[in-house]
Amino acid sequence: MQLNREEIQHIIPHRAPFLLVDRVLELRPGKSATAEKDVSENEFFFPGHFPDEFVMPGVLIVEALAQTGAIIVLSQSENANKRIYFAGLKRVKFRRKVIPGDTLRLEAVLNRIKGKFGTGLGKAYVGEELACEAEFVFSFS
Repeated sequence: MQLNREEIQHIIPHRAPFLLVDRVLELRPGKSATAEKDVSENEFFFPGHFPDEFVMPGVLIVEALAQTGAIIVLSQSENANKRIYFAGLKRVKFRRKVIPGDTLRLEAVLNRIKGKFGTGLGKAYVGEELACEAEFVFSFS
């Protein structure tokens, strides 16, 4: 299943300028998703990070991965209209800078849900280069 930005906004509550997923290329509700973020020089964060060398903040790369994970969970009918929150991060690693002109490919896999908590794994790529990876713990209500 593919989703455009408008369809994404029907699943997760994020809105501009904080919606960091432009499109979903593949969605398997409750299992996995591959999404993309086009990184442009007009992003709200670039003038302050860093004015002389635009670099996407690592925390926002992690947030883009988390939003991709949220789409996986909240696209399931039993979770529609619920809220999802970070409960923890593990093994976060940044491998390369993300700069204007890059397309960030966001891959997330849901590992487990037990009660109101779950875990997942996210990886962000530019081309074939791994930019970031992280394990997520989340809660939802």
